[in-house]
Amino acid sequence: MDFTPTEEQTAARDLAARVFGDLATHERLSAAGTGGDAELWKALCAAGLIAAVAETGLLGLVLLLEEQGRTTAQVPFAASCVYGLLPVATHGSPEQRERLLPGIGDGTVVVCGAVSPPSPVRATAAGRLSGVVPAVPWLRDATHVLVADDRRRLWLVRTVDARCEPVELTAPWSAGRLTLDATPGERLGGAAAGGGTVRERDDGVSPAVPDVPVSSPSAAVPGALSAGYAEGVHTDVLATARTAFAGLQAGVCAGSLARAVEHTNTREQFGRPLATNQAVQLRAADAYMDTEAIRVTAYEAAWRRDEGLPYVTHALTAAWWASEAGRRVVHTGQHLHGGTGADLEHPVHRHFLWGRQLDAYLGCGDEVLQELGELLVSGEGGT
Repeated sequence: MDFTPTEEQTAARDLAARVFGDLATHERLSAAGTGGDAELWKALCAAGLIAAVAETGLLGLVLLLEEQGRTTAQVPFAASCVYGLLPVATHGSPEQRERLLPGIGDGTVVVCGAVSPPSPVRATAAGRLSGVVPAVPWLRDATHVLVADDRRRLWLVRTVDARCEPVELTAPWSAGRLTLDATPGERLGGAAAGGGTVRERDDGVSPAVPDVPVSSPSAAVPGALSAGYAEGVHTDVLATARTAFAGLQAGVCAGSLARAVEHTNTREQFGRPLATNQAVQLRAADAYMDTEAIRVTAYEAAWRRDEGLPYVTHALTAAWWASEAGRRVVHTGQHLHGGTGADLEHPVHRHFLWGRQLDAYLGCGDEVLQELGELLVSGEGGT
């Protein structure tokens, strides 16, 4: 395993760091509230950073999301990439790629996702979807939603065709309630790797598939669906999302810790900086180790996907670290600020909110660990 970024990945990360650093200021973030920052989103798209993910892969995306997490920049970067650009590039038909990828790359098409099982959405044979998803992050900024139905098939739905109502969350994500009532959906992953159509039986169950790891892209057809069936598409998209949001959590934690280090080095108590106290040093050291654990597990899962290796269990491992350790780190960051950390207007509070929201979004640690254990026991997760 070699997680050393390529020249392209390094250049994209450095550019993202500059854009986020220049525009994701505390004043702008405070003004945005729970909404997206349209100017920042436009700058990221103009710099080609969204489109670049198609070339830099999931590891490249994780590197970019780390930079977003450091500043808690209020844009649907992760969502539009993991639910839009990567699924369409990997699993979409040639027509879908030609039609959708340019818009996703330039930011005119923004995709959010509702793919976590169990799904309340049902789909008819004609592709009409019905059901209610109570809270979809970034729905208010999205033009499309990637929706999983109760059989784990994926559908792209235009938000103009559905009912989208704002939902106010304590965490700073632009969320909404998605109501589908015989809403038309566009099937994603309905084409086989060779360009043919995947046929289902009358009962909707896919026929037997070759014994190919569902997370491994086809070597013969770059960017194509490995097995060509709905279960493989859903598994890959869900694992990709878990990996990407773990990378975002690594950045959130790194930003929280950086603020705590700066505060404890400058804040004095009894004539000396707080950072000279051993208890402070130990808390900071534990937070640093937790942050590195989140980062390295996200890197490994992303690298394995880019290399065409099974990575579903590694994505769950990264999600577990991001959930459990991420919560510890953002609590530490706020605690080390003392009374200042209780100020809802302080920048560190945004890291606390993002860390807790990502913890909830990835699933609580016990749930993720149970799923990982069941996957390992069943032998379905690969090695």
